[in-house]
Amino acid sequence: MEQPASAYFMEERHDPNETHTLSVLVQNEPGVLARVIGLFSGRGYNIDSLTVSETEHAKHMSRITIVTTGTPMVIQQIKHQLDRMIPVYRVVDMTLTSRSIERELAMVKVKSTGDQRIEAMRLAEAFRARVIDATNESFVFEITGGTSKIDQFVNLMVPLGLVEVSRTGVAAISRGSDGM
Repeated sequence: MEQPASAYFMEERHDPNETHTLSVLVQNEPGVLARVIGLFSGRGYNIDSLTVSETEHAKHMSRITIVTTGTPMVIQQIKHQLDRMIPVYRVVDMTLTSRSIERELAMVKVKSTGDQRIEAMRLAEAFRARVIDATNESFVFEITGGTSKIDQFVNLMVPLGLVEVSRTGVAAISRGSDGM
C-alpha cells in the first residue's frame, strides 16, 4: 500500500550539526534580550554561549553574541527569525566570515598542595593563565582564549584539584577595518 503524500512521511534527513557564532546588533531597551532568548526557547533551540553588552552608548545599541548548534537548515532559520525581529538591526554569522576572532575568559579555582600545586602553576604558565588570587591552599587562575583552549586547561586542572569554573561566554569580532 502506498503512503499518502504528506510531510510526515517524507524521508528522514540526518544532516550533521554545526556550531555557529551569531553576532546580533540590537536596540538597547528593556525586554530585547528576553525576546531574543524567547525565540530560541520557544522553538527548542539550544544556546551554548551567550554574551551581551552595550557597545554604542550614544546610539543605545547592544551586541548579543550567541553560540548555537544545529543543522545548516536550523541555523539558517534562526538567522532569518532573528533578522525579522523589530529591535534587531543586524545579524552576522561570524562562523561564515572566516575573518573573525573569538575569545572567552574564564576564572578557574584549583585547590592543591605539594607537587600538584607546582604542576598547576606549570600548566598555568604554559597556557598563559594569570594567578589573580592565591592562598596557601588554592589558586584562582584567569585564562583568555578560544573555547577549546579553555576546555583543555579546565580538563587538565581536574586531577590537580579543580574546585570551580566561571566562564564569560564567547565574544567575537571580525578582522579588518570594516565594522558590523
